[in-house]
This record gives sequence, structure tokens and C-alpha cells, in this order.
Amino acid sequence: MPTRRAVHIVLGVLVAIVVIGGAALGLDWYKSQFASDATLGDGTPIAGIGGPFTLTDTNGEKVSDTDFAGRPRAIFFGFTYCPDVCPTTLFELGTYLDELGPAAKDLAVIYITVDPERDTPEQMKLYLSSFNDQIIGLTGSQEELDPVLDAFRVYRKKVPLDDGDYTMDHTAAVYLFNRKGEMVGTIAYQEDKKTALPKLKRLLEKS
Repeated sequence: MPTRRAVHIVLGVLVAIVVIGGAALGLDWYKSQFASDATLGDGTPIAGIGGPFTLTDTNGEKVSDTDFAGRPRAIFFGFTYCPDVCPTTLFELGTYLDELGPAAKDLAVIYITVDPERDTPEQMKLYLSSFNDQIIGLTGSQEELDPVLDAFRVYRKKVPLDDGDYTMDHTAAVYLFNRKGEMVGTIAYQEDKKTALPKLKRLLEKS
């Protein structure tokens, strides 16, 4: 017959399993809502993400959110020294723009840096020259970017490297906004083209 202590241990383990399982299910639900096709199912806005901004483009000119008023937007946050996520995503976005044809001209594709220390307008211009020329690069000072990144709930973290340099961890999803400036979905990193491209088509059609 098990002792009272043994029973307590078993109950404790069971409670832990339930808590951990619940947390995992909660994370899976969040990921499915935030990064899946469901986020653009009926065009319902996702509240509390996004906001006004004024930053600097690759020509050194000031650009604000109002310059894109009335246009659907696909916004991606990254940095030019990114080894994989950013070039992959920018290449895919360029491919989608080509496949959208003439309708693509109505879509504002914006790339905002999370690394203002290195990403000057000149550096952004050089970097983006390797991708579709419709992609707009924006940078600014740390003081200008921090409130923008916070408003868009962008995760970013400076990670030191052994050689004294650093890299940046950051949110990898593409944010989708309708013509009213409301967030209505995302494209996940390396999402299948079969779901990613239709999201952009619906964004252009429904907006």
C-alpha cells in the first residue's frame, strides 16, 4: 500500500503534467492563430498590433505610415547582417510580388530594421538591391525604432558572438495589414507557398 508521501509525489507529478500540457496547448493555439491561414480567414482585424511611425528610407528621406494610407501592407522586421531568415523571407516576398502580377503594385512591402546600429540608409540600400525593387527599406535611430518595434510587438535581442561581433534574434513573421492599417494576419517563416501566396491575394482583394 503506497505511503502518504508517495501519493503526494504522484499527485504532484500529475498536476505538473496537466500544467505543462495546458501551457503547450496554449502555445499551439497562439501559434495557430497568429501564424496560420486562420488569421486571414474572414479579414477580422487583430487588435493591439501596429501603430504610427516616421522612419528613414534608403534614400535618406523621412517616410511615415501615412504615406501608405489606403494601401494593403506586408511588413517584415529584420537586419541586413541576418544570415538566413531575412534573405530567405525577402527572396520569397519578391517571388510572390512577381507572381501577383500587376496587382502587386498596390501592395506596400516594407522591411524595417531591428539593428539601427549597423543598418544605415546606405547599408539598407545596398542590401535590398539584391531583392525585388518594390521592397521598401526603413531604418532610424534606436530612439525612433524602439517605440515602433514595441507597437508592432516585435521581439528582438542582441546576441554577442565569440569573435566580438553580434547577431540579432527577432520575430520572423511577415505582418499583413489591410487598407485601413489594421493587422489581419501573418505569413510564417518559410510558410508553404500554397498558403502564403493566397493570403496576399486575399489581402489585395478584400482590402
